[in-house]
Amino acid sequence: MARILEHWRAGFRASRWAMLALLGLGLLLGAIGLAGFAVVVESSSTLGFCTSCHEMRAFVYEEYRQTHHFSNRTGVRAECADCHVPKPPLAKLARKIRATFTEVPAHFLGRIDTEEKFEAHRLVLAERVWAEMKANDSRECRSCHDREAMVLDKQRPRSRAQHESALTTGETCIDCHKGIAHKKPESPDQADDEEDEADFTL
Repeated sequence: MARILEHWRAGFRASRWAMLALLGLGLLLGAIGLAGFAVVVESSSTLGFCTSCHEMRAFVYEEYRQTHHFSNRTGVRAECADCHVPKPPLAKLARKIRATFTEVPAHFLGRIDTEEKFEAHRLVLAERVWAEMKANDSRECRSCHDREAMVLDKQRPRSRAQHESALTTGETCIDCHKGIAHKKPESPDQADDEEDEADFTL
């Protein structure tokens, strides 16, 4: 009986060390996996990655290059992820998952690989982004722009009036600043209007 108890204790000690070793290995592999995942998420948010596919480089990137978000007197540049990828981790992950199942297949299926196809879808794509920005109170705009930091007296009269009005009406950035980094699509029933909706410079 004593020998059986001794064997049981020895086996328990060995299994305890084995469990600790497995736990340590699991933690190490988990940490490596999380670090690798974070690197992939961040690298897929760079300007180089976003413009690596033909439709982004040929169409929206060229428009963006002509705006104040790309080049301005202050040298502050807002890149694709600054406007299209949330900063909060869970929102960022949700955005990446959605892109994986919508934008990536659309790219490989060639849904917007020509200028004609892209223009045919431009309004729908823009409205989707505008609706998301409206729903989150232009969260990504606010990661750079802060109403409380605005010096309204230094703004042009039209801009000042609209910003003051927005403070009381609850309007959000995207309500006025559509077409700020890309060409604003027109709805089929909208007449041509050459005047910008908002006069905005950094």
